[in-house]
Amino acid sequence: MASVSLSPYVDLLRLPGVLRLVLVALVARVPHAASGVVVTLHVVLTLDKGYGQAGVVVAAVTIGSAIGAPWRGRRVDTLGLRRALVPSVVVESAVWVVAPFLGYEALVVAAFVAGLFLVPVFSVVRQSLGVLVPPAQQRTGFALDSVGTELTFMLAPVVGVLVATQVSTTVALVSVGVSTVAAGALLIWFDPPTRTSQVHARAAAAASVDAEGAVPLATPVPAAAVPGAAVVRVVTPALMVVLAAAVAVSFVLNATDVSIVAALESWDRESSVGWVIALWAGGSVVGGLAYGAGRRAVHPLVLVLVLALLTLPAALAGTPLLLAAAVVLAGVPCAPALSSITAALVRLAPEERRGEVMGWQGTAMTVGAAVGAPLCGWFIDRHGAGAGFLTASVLGVVLAGGGLLVLRLSRDRSLRSATVVAPDAADEAPVTVDARG
Repeated sequence: MASVSLSPYVDLLRLPGVLRLVLVALVARVPHAASGVVVTLHVVLTLDKGYGQAGVVVAAVTIGSAIGAPWRGRRVDTLGLRRALVPSVVVESAVWVVAPFLGYEALVVAAFVAGLFLVPVFSVVRQSLGVLVPPAQQRTGFALDSVGTELTFMLAPVVGVLVATQVSTTVALVSVGVSTVAAGALLIWFDPPTRTSQVHARAAAAASVDAEGAVPLATPVPAAAVPGAAVVRVVTPALMVVLAAAVAVSFVLNATDVSIVAALESWDRESSVGWVIALWAGGSVVGGLAYGAGRRAVHPLVLVLVLALLTLPAALAGTPLLLAAAVVLAGVPCAPALSSITAALVRLAPEERRGEVMGWQGTAMTVGAAVGAPLCGWFIDRHGAGAGFLTASVLGVVLAGGGLLVLRLSRDRSLRSATVVAPDAADEAPVTVDARG
């Protein structure tokens, strides 16, 4: 750690537009980070339903976002950011403003619609970092983005709980709606670039202003208008491996989340849930900063494997203090794994389809969460909280280790194929290969 310097972050934030994007992202993610806990408290405290029924509403949002994320991302690719964001801002904010006045069944439907039109803050920020930051600095950029996400999810739910419990859940839900409008308006105003052509056009415009005081700007052409853009190959084996890593990391993280709550409840220390999860997130922040400031990139599956292995000590923790120490250790690889996945997807996805691919990342994370929490809960109900951590660790190792094994076998097969030479190759005329593959 002594060799880790924060100077890469200083250099990163000096790049045009990056500091403002990071600050906008911190604010724009607040509504999403607070909505889950606010909805849960509204269903339980105001509608007088159980936590299971509250989970159904949260699941409706999750399912809606899993379906809508690739679609919303594709709209950003084809229409441009501003035109794609307007429907999301209008629909999602309207849902949360009227949600306090709906019955339970109507709330479930409205929550699904809100998820379907979820403002794609996360994917937009990652797209923009992919074009604002040179490839050599992207690992640092995505690590900083993951750290910022951790900070938002540490603070926003606390504010949401405070408003819901000290004022009312109605005010809290309306506040989510209002803040959604504010977040969307902020993104529309800032209009972060999602294409390299936009970055170049804005740089040229700025130079023109400096030189002549005039701004002759051409409007970037949407991807759908570019010949051949619609047939760009997106789904490749390498991309599927990275999306599988996203499923695996989400599985481990959500299973760990449930296990932390179950362990503290078993010790009658429910009041400690907040600070233990904060310590877990704190470990992730430290790990993310260290990874982003380092000099070597690590494959996402390797980081997921490390995450799964470092989750294992939590299964052996017999006291809240030991659990706190264990989750700090388990948190260290979280942000590095998430940032590595994002960096790999940006590298693999063509710019004209990158919003869609970022949406698929969100869907993959949702799938991991949908499987991880219930499966882990099933083992906890039968064998205790330690079994939850154990399940997260073992299945995480299996998923990541299996993925690495498949990659190794695929690489060996490719190398063997490359060494096969046709017997008459030397007598044949050279073959011209189409550059499009």
